[in-house]
Amino acid sequence: MMCRTGQQPDPQDADDQDTANAAFAALLEDSAEELYESAPCGYLSTLMDGTIAKINSTLLGWLGLDRHSVVGRMRFTDLLTVGGKLYHETHFAPLLRMQGEIGGIALEIRQADGARMPVLVSSAVKRGRDGEPLLIRTTVFDARDRRAYEEELLRARRAAEEARQRAEADRARLQDALAVLQQSLLPDSLPPVPGMAAAAHYRTASPDRLGGDFYDLFPVDGKRFAFFLGDVCGKGPQAAAVTSLTRYTLRAAALHDPDPVSALSTLNKVLHERYTGGDPRYCTAIFGIVEPDPTTAQATVALASGGHPSALLLRADGTAAFLPTPGGLLVGILPSAHFATATTTLGPGDTLLLYSDGVTEARTGADRTSLYGDEALRAFAADHAGEPPHAVVQALTALLDGFGDGLDDDTALLALGVPAAGPPTTKNTK
Repeated sequence: MMCRTGQQPDPQDADDQDTANAAFAALLEDSAEELYESAPCGYLSTLMDGTIAKINSTLLGWLGLDRHSVVGRMRFTDLLTVGGKLYHETHFAPLLRMQGEIGGIALEIRQADGARMPVLVSSAVKRGRDGEPLLIRTTVFDARDRRAYEEELLRARRAAEEARQRAEADRARLQDALAVLQQSLLPDSLPPVPGMAAAAHYRTASPDRLGGDFYDLFPVDGKRFAFFLGDVCGKGPQAAAVTSLTRYTLRAAALHDPDPVSALSTLNKVLHERYTGGDPRYCTAIFGIVEPDPTTAQATVALASGGHPSALLLRADGTAAFLPTPGGLLVGILPSAHFATATTTLGPGDTLLLYSDGVTEARTGADRTSLYGDEALRAFAADHAGEPPHAVVQALTALLDGFGDGLDDDTALLALGVPAAGPPTTKNTK
């Protein structure tokens, strides 16, 4: 008995394959004329003067014209809009004559119903054996989809630009509102202090957010003036609320009892009670009392600090040193906090500088990774020791400008000093 080891081909399958191949071959037997007439793009040939000598059915269909009314009767420019004709005469035709070919030019053709159809046109000059130009062959591509896409893209760009302009306007209005609110948290101006000069400066790290730094200078009686400077934890509206509460609490406390320890203790109690059980809010603050003595051209200063950087003493002899302030717990973080008073005397040419940590924590260096630091500030201040308060603050303002984008935090500056010479001045600047 014999076993069949392979399947024999089916004659019927072979016949079906032959039929399919014949049908496919028939599809490929389009004549060159049929391919020309039914191409998915428009074709036309013109004489060198532009007279149309040949045009395919595709382009005639787009135009809505018959072959008899076009061939030998119209020129290529007759198919164009007025703008298209002008561009053809001033750019298209001269470039074609110079280069012999030109491609991808956006034009518009006029349809029989008056509509305008965007197209992309490419032309090439056909030359004879002697190199003389014989005719121009032109290919026309339907650009309606492309025009629709471009118009949609343009609308999207316009919408994006309008949105950007609205966002910028909204941001400008917000910045204006924030600036007004920020200003309301600071004194409009510094009051005159007999026998002394004062200057202040406030720098926000960003115009898009409220800062938490604050300062003030105000009289408590006929001889003494209270001053303070501090920094509230956090930014934004909540920090602004704490700033407002802190400023008015210190003012009220100073009028009741101008002792620096008493004022900070009152603020500590108010902040702790106000924010107990919720989001804790606290601040750093340095509070002082200055009493100028016009007869001796000196001023005595008593101050206490709650977690705030020590004040800098700039002496008339060109030295600068930190004034130690014992104690120093953050204000408002505990039910009770210990504060201690430090005292000093300002003579002619001496200045007391209070500042917030925005300046010492500014990022420096090429990579913006180093902090400016306390010692660098002390050395900078020493270079301006003996100068009046407004000059010291002006120098520090220039220093802040130099930090650029390295200034991440708000900065408050307050300087009090005794004039080095001349009659006592009451001119203070903010």
